[in-house]
Amino acid sequence: MVNYRLIYKIIGSLLFLLGSLLLICAGISFYYKEDDLVAFLISAIFTICCGFVMKYFGSNANNNLSRRDSYLLVTSTWLIFSFFGMLPFIISGYIPNVTDAFFETMSGFSTTGATILDDVEWLPHATLYWRTQTQWIGGLGIVFFTIAILPSMVGSGSVKVFAAEATGPLRSKMHPRLSTMAKWIWTIYLALTIGCIICFYVAGMDWFDSINYAMTTTATGGFATHNDSTVFFNSATIEYISILFQFLAGINFMMLYACIFKLKPGSLFKSSEFKLYITIILIATSWIMYLLMTRNGYGLERAFRSSLFQVVSFITTTGLFNDDAAMWPHITWAILGVLMFIGACSGSTTGGFKCVRLVMVFKVLRNEFDKLIHPNAVLPVKINGIPVPHSQINTLLAFFAIFTLMMIATTTLMIATGIDNTNAITISLSCISNVGPTLGTKIGPEMSWSGLPEYVKWLCSFLMLVGRLEIMSVLVLFTRGFWKDN
Repeated sequence: MVNYRLIYKIIGSLLFLLGSLLLICAGISFYYKEDDLVAFLISAIFTICCGFVMKYFGSNANNNLSRRDSYLLVTSTWLIFSFFGMLPFIISGYIPNVTDAFFETMSGFSTTGATILDDVEWLPHATLYWRTQTQWIGGLGIVFFTIAILPSMVGSGSVKVFAAEATGPLRSKMHPRLSTMAKWIWTIYLALTIGCIICFYVAGMDWFDSINYAMTTTATGGFATHNDSTVFFNSATIEYISILFQFLAGINFMMLYACIFKLKPGSLFKSSEFKLYITIILIATSWIMYLLMTRNGYGLERAFRSSLFQVVSFITTTGLFNDDAAMWPHITWAILGVLMFIGACSGSTTGGFKCVRLVMVFKVLRNEFDKLIHPNAVLPVKINGIPVPHSQINTLLAFFAIFTLMMIATTTLMIATGIDNTNAITISLSCISNVGPTLGTKIGPEMSWSGLPEYVKWLCSFLMLVGRLEIMSVLVLFTRGFWKDN
């Protein structure tokens, strides 16, 4: 049986956290004397009250969280957070449509960065901050945050929750206590954010923009406080800072932990995944840089900066931009589209297929070719010298199959509504990979998603959710076996 009492208890505690975050936004609104103060106060009070109700229903719950409970908990938490997170938009009237408000909130918590807002600059400071804060909380995971601050709440089920929400196919524990590991990872995440805030401020941003752009950069989200994203500042320094912190946020946080806290920087360059991550960025940047110089007449520095920024932004699924890639040669669309699919490292704040899975695919293919010559050879797949269990290979193939089938199905549905082929493909890929921008001429990196039909927005919201939770964690809830008592 599903342990509903424990799920209620954990979600109730998380709603207290969400209510506190809404109160912070109310404080910002009060400071700037803007009209969304009441909306945030009502949302915070309602959220906290619902938290008390959930805690009441979860009273006397035992802390025995099964694997089935963890999958239901993680998916439910993201949906509930998106529901309560959209309340300030609706109550304030800045996004009165429920579909649009839910889409915007899910885009935030899933760190996708797609927006239905054509003009964000007219929004109050607190509302802008709330959009960015949703991405920062969703960056490493809502329930993973619980493991860090409320380890006793999850109890022995913390490993199962981590498995249900973490990104990437391979799990590795760096500390006997997962709660301790979670605290260290959140420390790295916080340190990156603070470092990014300081760098942006020194480079010329004000404090409000520095905080917002730092949170959206380290969360690889993409929400900006200006319509023109980083182009607004017209600063090469800010763009290079953004490139650096997007790149760092795309690295496996477990690797960063080993580099920083275990003082083993060499371990980073021994990682097959990291080496592939670097290689893809270098090749894609060089290729696009050449195309921009030969076909669009860009100078050397501008071509390098624009190509590197967009490559890092797309492979880390951040979605910030310093140029309009929709105006680039069409071959660059294909390159950026491949980067959207691949994504950065597992165990980071990024979306996509993940470099570690691509490493596994390459090694499986190499073994298959070797077996054609040596059919009796036993050739295990190894990542960083460690054999990958055969079950993980099967999971990899299943993940790729489901990823591809969902892409084909959703693209077909969008084309049926009249969306052009390029947009249909890149919208689907952008949502399921949690990237944000697309590459078509009607939406594109610099446009909003407001013109999409309502049911397509709900479909996109679902894709964002399954993409953020690595597909399987959500789709397992729709299987008959999940709900059987045995």
